Amino acid sequence: MSDLLEAPRAGSTPLAPQRTATAASILLATFNGATFLPDQLASLAAQAGPDWCLLWRDDGSSDGTVGLLEHFALAHPGRVRRLASPSGRIGVAASYHALAVAAPADAALAFCDQDDIWLPDKLDRALSALARVPPGRPALYCARQVLVDARLNRLGLSLALPRRPELAEDFARALAGNIATGCTVMLNPAAAALLRAAPPPQGALHDWWSYLLVAGAGGTVIADPEPVMLYRQHAGNLIGAPHASWRRALAALRRGPDAFMAVFRLHLAALVGRPDLLTPQAHRMASELERAMRGPWTMRLRAVLRHRLRRQTWLETALFRLWTLIG
Repeated sequence: MSDLLEAPRAGSTPLAPQRTATAASILLATFNGATFLPDQLASLAAQAGPDWCLLWRDDGSSDGTVGLLEHFALAHPGRVRRLASPSGRIGVAASYHALAVAAPADAALAFCDQDDIWLPDKLDRALSALARVPPGRPALYCARQVLVDARLNRLGLSLALPRRPELAEDFARALAGNIATGCTVMLNPAAAALLRAAPPPQGALHDWWSYLLVAGAGGTVIADPEPVMLYRQHAGNLIGAPHASWRRALAALRRGPDAFMAVFRLHLAALVGRPDLLTPQAHRMASELERAMRGPWTMRLRAVLRHRLRRQTWLETALFRLWTLIG
């Protein structure tokens, strides 16, 4: 494991020359994660640089997850807090929203999965990047990952991120697909306020929804080309991460258009209902696309082409446009 932890930093260039002292609230939603959770907790304890606290919520585990976190809290007094309400099963997106609401308003928020391993400078790197953004401007940081199997054997790197996702076109990109893998995401306080104000609609994921809110508000999206964590791929993953674009496209073909188009329409309807959180241009785009998705295929395709919606690769973009025709 130590070799993997050290390797991705070779040749790494810091995103900002100066570090800020901004605190980070790590948000951890768990469910039956005892198998891999000790590795993740150890990597949190090893974070270098800024101060952090861990806010966690369990979604009804029947294994040793809760006991592991209680033991971690004893080892790190004052740094770990459990969110006990709401109780019962509410799902991953609702769990992260509840954690975001409970976190301090002046802290950056970092989403954390239960089965990964963070590289030692993950928090420091994200906070340094966000420090470049003017105060009050929503900003989201995300990064690449080292993909590993259940035993931490290296599988490769996640797909490269867009070079300049902070351009104004990013809302159109965000509508078409998510580049912000949740386990790498950090939100500055202004972006966290957006998420608190608008919980993910039922059926949406917290990371994609956060990306949509920040992009739609005219905020900054920072895509770090360096990997910041080991992203464990195993049978229990809620969402996996194919490291080749053709594998992603093949997986999309197997799923078919229904699931994706349902989420696409869900996002549009929810965004249209929150004009107070979007720029006028973003709200107009979402409204036009939402109307088009209720029309014939010619109307849908024209709207997608007019607003230049595209995904990370040409193959995925072609598939997305096909889905708008038949879905």
